[in-house]
Amino acid sequence: MPDAISRLTSKAQTTIPKAVREALAVGPGDSLVYEIKDNAVLVRKASPLDVEYLRNLESMLTEWSLAEDAEAYDDL
Repeated sequence: MPDAISRLTSKAQTTIPKAVREALAVGPGDSLVYEIKDNAVLVRKASPLDVEYLRNLESMLTEWSLAEDAEAYDDL
């Protein structure tokens, strides 16, 4: 029997059930990490310097990633 259930909106958003928020000790402003393993998703609270979270975030920060950018700004 599940501990909690939520439903996706048309924008693929969901409310994290109270039981889950309490179990993870998360609240407004906290970040969550999702890990996909063996056809299941594990959710945990991201620690302030969560390496896995930062790796995933880094993949979204492609601004200034060209060789020309490095050449232009490396001496700053």
